[in-house]
Amino acid sequence: MVSKRLSREDGHRRKFLVIIDDTPECGRAVTYAAHRAKNTNGVLVLLYVVDSTDFQHFLGVGEIMRTESQERARATLEKYALNVREKHGIEPELIVREGEKTEELRILIEEDQDIAILVLAASSSKEGPGPLIQSITGRGSTFPIPATIIPANLLDEDIEAVT
Repeated sequence: MVSKRLSREDGHRRKFLVIIDDTPECGRAVTYAAHRAKNTNGVLVLLYVVDSTDFQHFLGVGEIMRTESQERARATLEKYALNVREKHGIEPELIVREGEKTEELRILIEEDQDIAILVLAASSSKEGPGPLIQSITGRGSTFPIPATIIPANLLDEDIEAVT
C-alpha cells in the first residue's frame, strides 16, 4: 500500500515523474510532463535509474563502472533539464538512483508523497509498448499512482495541443 499523496494539501505541489533512459520515446514523456507541470503549477521530476547489476566485478573495476554510470546519468538528466528550462521555463528536480528500475521507482514514490502521476511514452516497436509500461500495467499489477502513457504516434505539437 502506498502512503497518502500530499500534492493537493497546502504547501505541496503535484509532481509529475518521468523515467529518463536512452529510449527514443523518453523525450515525448518529458515534453508531456513538462507541459502538464507548467500548466498546473506542478513540479517535473526526472529520474534516472542506474542498473546496479552491471557493477558486479572484481575490486576497483566495479567502482569505476559505477562512477562512469553515475556521471552518464547526470549528463543525460542535465541534457533533458536544459531542454525543459529553455522550452518551458521550469526547473525540474533531477534524481539519480541505483538499482532495479521498477523497484527504485516504487521506493521513490513511497518516499516523496507529492509525486502524483507517472508519465511514460509508449514505444513504436513491434515488441510492444516497452518493458516498464508492461510491468506496471500488466495483468494483476498494482501500481501506487496513476500512470499517463503517451501514445507512440503523438508528436510534440500534438502533445502541446492536449496538455
